[in-house]
Amino acid sequence: MSFAEGCLRLEYLPLSRFRQQDRAWLSGALGGLCFSHPAAAPAISDLPLLAVDMPVLAGGEALCEIWHCHETLACGRQGAIRYRHGKSLLFGCLSLGEHASVDTRTPLQVATETAYQAIFELLESLNYNSVLRFWNYFLAINRASHGMERYRQFNIGRQDAFLAHGRSVIGNVPAACALGTQAGDLDIAFLATRADVTGLENPRQVSAYLYPSEYGPRSPTFSRAGRVNLGGRTMLFVSGTASIVGHRTLHEGDAAAQTRESMANIAALLDEANRDGSGGPFRLGQLAYKVYIRHPLDLPLVRDEMERFAGSPLKAVYLQADVCRVGLLVEIEASGGHALSFL
Repeated sequence: MSFAEGCLRLEYLPLSRFRQQDRAWLSGALGGLCFSHPAAAPAISDLPLLAVDMPVLAGGEALCEIWHCHETLACGRQGAIRYRHGKSLLFGCLSLGEHASVDTRTPLQVATETAYQAIFELLESLNYNSVLRFWNYFLAINRASHGMERYRQFNIGRQDAFLAHGRSVIGNVPAACALGTQAGDLDIAFLATRADVTGLENPRQVSAYLYPSEYGPRSPTFSRAGRVNLGGRTMLFVSGTASIVGHRTLHEGDAAAQTRESMANIAALLDEANRDGSGGPFRLGQLAYKVYIRHPLDLPLVRDEMERFAGSPLKAVYLQADVCRVGLLVEIEASGGHALSFL
């Protein structure tokens, strides 16, 4: 698939190579994320780049994930959000600190609600009706503070923002991930479109937005995947996927088994995406993967299991991150149908 045919291209490249790119390359970049420890990203005034404090495994050099679009792009800033957009696509990012609240909300809950409300206000003002996916990163995701795990605080703030803007919190909601960083603020990036996005669910799993209350007072607001047609091509955005069947964590303490279960979940999602014949077909070996691993020593096990499922060489990057449940060692996100330039 050519870049022009697909409208959207994902590129992974080391930060050192990013710094060597010329103005023509930069003019076609929507924006992206840079992963390293400590966090680092080039200071380019009109390009939205999110610097995430997350170590890169298997090489260690700072890594940039850049989304490109062949449309004519304009840049802007609204409050804390930096963004670039064309006629059908928008990439934006922001970082917000956590500050003491004047009410009963926790600092992370306030930051999350504020960030999402700002994102929705921007998208509504520019007539972007759908979000392809959100990336959420923040410190100490599993730690308890103010009497509650921080991931649960985040879910309350996120859902409150959805509700405040009249957006559904069940059904056709965006794909997303939420991971714990080494340091930093609440970091959020998002890819939005004027096209219609269809949320997909996994028959092996309870939908995250229908989780029982044992996982927190508010359920996570995301679909298992989102499917969209852009430039005549059907694309798929798979949310962060882990070793969960039904709503239970499986294989605690076993990174290899968790990886197998996660890949089985992604395979089931691909079956759903391919079922009606409206795009694809999507296959495990053709996706781009971003893999979050809690313990770096588990990298060889995780990589081997993924290659058994999807084949080798695998188009994957590996990052060290805390996953949203304490018992989860691995989380895998993926995308497909777009053009891809890999390292």
